[in-house]
Amino acid sequence: MIKLTRLDGSELHVNPDLIETIEETPDTHITLSNGNRYLVLEKACAIIDMVVAYNARIMRRAATGTPKKYLSRRRRSAYRLCCSLENRTD
Repeated sequence: MIKLTRLDGSELHVNPDLIETIEETPDTHITLSNGNRYLVLEKACAIIDMVVAYNARIMRRAATGTPKKYLSRRRRSAYRLCCSLENRTD
């Protein structure tokens, strides 16, 4: 999600994958693929930079190859013990 500012100063978080068009008449209009339109303070070039940075962040996370540690420490040690017992050949 990217953070934008409405004309009244409130913050708006938009999924950049849903942005269909950005029009810059005196105000910036964003049209989403679901038909919603928003007026924001940011210029079109700033929004495009935010979208590019967002996509770069996603690609960087996907390319690192470091898996997340989903198991807690206690469950992980029990899992290792279980696996080592299964792999033993007597």
